[in-house]
Amino acid sequence: MYNDGYVTFIELHKLIYDKKYLAEKISFVKDLFLSSKLNYTQVYEFSTCIDFFQNEFQHLDSKVLSIIQSEISRITQIFINDLEVKETFCPDKKDITFRGFENLTNDIVVLNMNIAEYHNLSKILAAYLKLDFQSEILMRLAKKINSRPVAFVCDEYSEYATENDANFFSESREAKCINIVATQSYTSLLNSIKEQAAAKVVIQSLVNKIWFRTDDVFTIEEAQKQLGKEDKIKYSRSISENAKETKYNYFLRTYRSENSNLSESISTQIQHDFVFDASAFSINLKTFHAICFISTGTEILKPCVVKLQPSFNTNTQTQKSKHKSYI
Repeated sequence: MYNDGYVTFIELHKLIYDKKYLAEKISFVKDLFLSSKLNYTQVYEFSTCIDFFQNEFQHLDSKVLSIIQSEISRITQIFINDLEVKETFCPDKKDITFRGFENLTNDIVVLNMNIAEYHNLSKILAAYLKLDFQSEILMRLAKKINSRPVAFVCDEYSEYATENDANFFSESREAKCINIVATQSYTSLLNSIKEQAAAKVVIQSLVNKIWFRTDDVFTIEEAQKQLGKEDKIKYSRSISENAKETKYNYFLRTYRSENSNLSESISTQIQHDFVFDASAFSINLKTFHAICFISTGTEILKPCVVKLQPSFNTNTQTQKSKHKSYI
């Protein structure tokens, strides 16, 4: 009400920590109320705010208040300590360049932050950006808006995964949202979500899957279960020797058989086993090869090993093919 509907983390930080600043803003809004400059909705919001701050917040126990302040400062302090971060993510209202996903049409929004340099900040911004995107996509379903397809692409997804992603992945298909995520392993995803059941829900919500070579046991076991089993023929072979006369050679210290017979037996049996064994994931997969479990949209294709073309080799391959055709 006092800042034209624009709130930043800096404002939140001041309101929580600076009692004088909070009193000034409450007094400012009171003047707007007394001068009848607030509409019906703003009057209701003003009365609830006054009731909270004067009757509840200001009468909190010092220990409870310190806990609230410390939890809020974990987020707000990051945007206050660094001037570059402050000017980028808490600018003046006239300097805002990104106003939310609801105002975008054919735009591409990219969050490109070095997690090693901005560890906590990147996690916070990624969480807010992801939640804002997911809320906007799911609002399409509530408003029954038939809009064009959109895509969510995330590398190192395990760094930003949350339990709520499972619900979004399962419902976003109806809103024409394509989700493409990449993670090092299922264990890293589980380490981020902290709950195995929730991690499995996220995994099963992603229909198409591509596995590169991995040593992670949890990833291999889950991939084997998803790929299923098939009937495989197992062969066993045995060779036996029977001798009627056996003599011991004292010079060579060995036995010598005479009138011996050799027999060989081969048997086959059908076993219901995983389509790919553990060694297929950890040993047999070569560089730029992957096991794919994908769908055409109408049917699930049979799992297979595919060779992927690296983007940095595309120009080289093109030049070679042109050279050959020229010769």
